[in-house]
Amino acid sequence: MTYSEALEYAEGYLSERGVAESRGDAYLLLSHISGKDRTFFLTHGDETALSEEVLSGFREIIEKRGERIPVQLLTGHTDFMGLDFLVSEKVLIPRIDTEFLVEEAMTEVDDGSYVLDMCTGSGCVLLSLMKYKNAVTGVGADISPFALSLARENAKRLSIENAEFIESDLFSNVEGRFDHILCNPPYIKSEVIDTLMDEVRLHEPWNALDGGEDGLMFYRRIADEASDHLCSGGHLFLEIGYDEGDQVSKILEDVGYRNIRVIKDYSGNERVVRCLKS
Repeated sequence: MTYSEALEYAEGYLSERGVAESRGDAYLLLSHISGKDRTFFLTHGDETALSEEVLSGFREIIEKRGERIPVQLLTGHTDFMGLDFLVSEKVLIPRIDTEFLVEEAMTEVDDGSYVLDMCTGSGCVLLSLMKYKNAVTGVGADISPFALSLARENAKRLSIENAEFIESDLFSNVEGRFDHILCNPPYIKSEVIDTLMDEVRLHEPWNALDGGEDGLMFYRRIADEASDHLCSGGHLFLEIGYDEGDQVSKILEDVGYRNIRVIKDYSGNERVVRCLKS
């Protein structure tokens, strides 16, 4: 079987099983298994046969993708903000939606800032800020010891030495004050989780998704506790669900935050709420 034939087979196999990005996934997984890139597929794919070892590995990984295991878990890593992050089924997979949270924060995070990334997970938010801003220091907090271990490994791989990661149930073990606080908390309504696509419902940790009955449980706690850890005039940046802007804004307003703004992402969906400490 040539590379072109393998890609055609994989695209058809995945399409039949309802995988939306079947062609793109086929390219990514064949590249992962073979070590070849798209340029090779385009220029030599019609004439080059896969070795038996590569073909066997490719069939196996395509079958797993057909079971709706996310591509990121099959390859063990993902791109976020142009950086390569290790991933795990025990930690929320970084996604492009959260890049918008980082991009919005970068408009206010000055060089030398001290930043808290609450619910840090893989560490992608904090580490991206530290990679692209000069002399930023920060703390990533998470309730999951496994997530913290993964975040530390990602920091090591990115050669970031001044990131601290602590185990904390939200702010319970957080000390000191920060110039800015960022958070991508669980925000999906409990009853909605069972309706999510299989890649999320079956392969993401529920405690990183479940925001309680109305999806707002964590925003209430963050609003109550974050101000004790923000410097005067410090910014709070929160990723939100596409329809939660008004509700989260009201929660923040009721406890005294000011300059509350709901920011839409490039698809026109509400994605970030930002505000200032009074």
